Amino acid sequence: MITYKAAYIYDDEWVCARVIDFPAAISQGRGLDDARKMLRSALVDVAETLILMGQPLPQPDPTLHDEEADLEEPIHLLLSGATHVQILPADAA
Repeated sequence: MITYKAAYIYDDEWVCARVIDFPAAISQGRGLDDARKMLRSALVDVAETLILMGQPLPQPDPTLHDEEADLEEPIHLLLSGATHVQILPADAA
């Protein structure tokens, strides 16, 4: 399991979401729960793509912060098999 850091910015009905230490993983949702779900999916998609392309995954950097974020929390990436990855909920660690 690899633990990255997710950042969420509230914007009216929408929540913008990104994985701070995995720059290609970004998304948004209507509310925090939706943004979390969409971000988990984006992280899986990007991780699978990098693996299939033979490229390394970014190394987590717990020192990174998003000054504009309203909320930061861990997001866990669980690798299984050659190319199948999944995300665990933030409270699973």
